[in-house]
Order: sequence, then structure tokens, then C-alpha cells
Amino acid sequence: MSGLSWIRGVNGTLGWVAPQWVANRMRQLFMTPRELPPRDWELPLLARAERLTLRFGLSALRWGQGPTVMLMHGWEGRPTQFASLVDALVTAGYTAVALEGPAHGRSPGDEANVVLFARAMLEAAAELPPLRAVIGHSMGGASAMLAVQLGLRSETLVSIAAPARILGVLRGFARYMGLPPRARSAFIRQVEKDVGMRAASLDVAQYQLDMPGLIVHAEDDRFVPVQESELIHQAWFDSRLLRLSEGGHQRVLADPRVVEAVLALVTGLHLQARQSA
Repeated sequence: MSGLSWIRGVNGTLGWVAPQWVANRMRQLFMTPRELPPRDWELPLLARAERLTLRFGLSALRWGQGPTVMLMHGWEGRPTQFASLVDALVTAGYTAVALEGPAHGRSPGDEANVVLFARAMLEAAAELPPLRAVIGHSMGGASAMLAVQLGLRSETLVSIAAPARILGVLRGFARYMGLPPRARSAFIRQVEKDVGMRAASLDVAQYQLDMPGLIVHAEDDRFVPVQESELIHQAWFDSRLLRLSEGGHQRVLADPRVVEAVLALVTGLHLQARQSA
């Protein structure tokens, strides 16, 4: 029996008789990221980075000189996963600042969630020059859209492989871990108490996204269904949707079509501003 099958079996049994206990254990698991080392192809970019320590100990990596683009990785992710995008942005004359989310890398904390990521982005933006663009991958994309609702200002926004509804993420995790109904409900309530917001309110359909944007998703993404990108696109009037037939959840970050689309959005806005001045 695999480890996951054993956990599901335990959850399926104890979840009926001790739903709160099981829910708390799964909440801890859900919010505690593992520290995964960078891949070999990430190391050259890491070696060229300037490390920043922002307010409250938040850690970030910076490359290049010029207008600032802020990047936020996903769950258990790293700034250097944006290597292709960072190289392209620096070559095009931008400063790329990639954050290490709470409880990731050298940033403080033991637990993380989408709200903590969003607040970290707000804290970082307060110390950085005006943002030309914000780019978020997976949970980082969901956090970026939430951060805009909390006051983050940027000329444009890019969401890559992000979920549209956090409630769907919670329900999916609960089903995956084999939680019976009472434990599943208790798990969601405990997460809501921790983050200080109702999961149902963390839904792009309720957001106001009033800047130009780009939404990227691969159809073979096994972690976040591609249909989530359609929901984001429907809620975001001034957005372009780029759907790729392949690229999975991670490889999409290095796809040349994604890099080209991001640069077109970021530099295109700048050219429009110059032409209208």
C-alpha cells in the first residue's frame, strides 16, 4: 500500500469519528510547503541574482536595470523557475524582482496560503519603484489577482496556470486526501479561519481587474484545469487568453510563445504611452 493510500484510508476512517482532528492535520499539511532545491538549469540565473531583504524579512531576487516587473512563484516554487522570462525581461531593459513567498526560500514563516502571498506582494510593492507589470504563476497568479483587490497597483498583470476559485482548490485537496463530508467541511472552515477570509470570496468572478492583462494556461496542465483560465478571462474584460496545447503546469513558463506574449504586453503598453504623450 502506498503512503497516499494509507493516508486516505486513515482519513476515511477517522474523518467520521474525529472530523475536527483530521481537518486540522490536513490544514497543516495543506499550508506547510516543502523546500525543493533548484534544478541545474536554474543555477546560472541564481548566480547572477542580487538578493534583497525587504520589510518584515521578505526575501527577493533582482536582475537588470529599468522599469520594474515583479514576479511571484507558485506553491513550493522558486524565483528561478522564471528563468526564461527573467532573461527576456532583462534583455528588453527591465528590472525583474522575483519574490520568495512566505515560508519559501529565505522568507520567514512556517505556513503559506494565497492571502499571505498577496499581502507579501503588497509589502514588496511598497518598497519598489512603480510596477510596470506583475507576473504570477499558479498560486502566485491567484495571489496577484487577489493583491490587486487589496490595493496592489501595476500597469498590467500576467496570470500563468492560476486557479480562478480557491474554494475549488480546497475541495479538490480534500477529495484527493480522502476526507469524508464532515471532515471536508471542517477542513475548509479551519482554512478560512486561518486566512481570515471566506473561501467563496476568493473567486475571480467577484474581482475588479481593470488593467490590461494576459492569461496563460496549457491544456495538459494536470494540477490546475485549463477551464480555470476561461473563468478568469470571462471575469477580466481587458485580458488576452493564451491557451497552449501542451506545456503542463511548469514547462509553460519557458515556452517561447509565453515569453513573446509577456514582452508584447509589457513593451506594448510602454509604446502606447509614448505615442499618446
